[in-house]
Amino acid sequence: MNIRFATIDDAETIAKNSILLAKESEGLKVTYDEALKGVKGILTDPIKGFYLVAEEDGNIVGELMITYEWSDWRGKYIWWIQSAYVDKIWRKKGIFKKLVDEIKKLAKEKNIDIIRLYVYNHNKNAMKVYEKIGMKKGYTVYEFI
Repeated sequence: MNIRFATIDDAETIAKNSILLAKESEGLKVTYDEALKGVKGILTDPIKGFYLVAEEDGNIVGELMITYEWSDWRGKYIWWIQSAYVDKIWRKKGIFKKLVDEIKKLAKEKNIDIIRLYVYNHNKNAMKVYEKIGMKKGYTVYEFI
């Protein structure tokens, strides 16, 4: 298993996974063109964030995206885990935990103290995974749509 930063060459695979993630986690239909545009937006502009991918035998089997929030209370960044996806046949094999462990290592190197994620209210399976790896419930998020 290789955990690495995603490159522009990974954009199509990540976009396809993003479509699956949107449908599975929130019941949303996202088009390939929308997903590819969004993925390329991160991969070509590091100010927005970055992706890590888990790779086995040259195939991406999992991924997550990190975006940044500036904390005026702390005077430093908070990292947000987003778009976390593991291929169905690779689930329950520790892929997500390996990705998160790498994020935690990178965060420590960058003096990032807090890593957060948000989860759709009805995505109970994801919540179980997050709790299993030691994450704690924090804020409730509200939004305008």
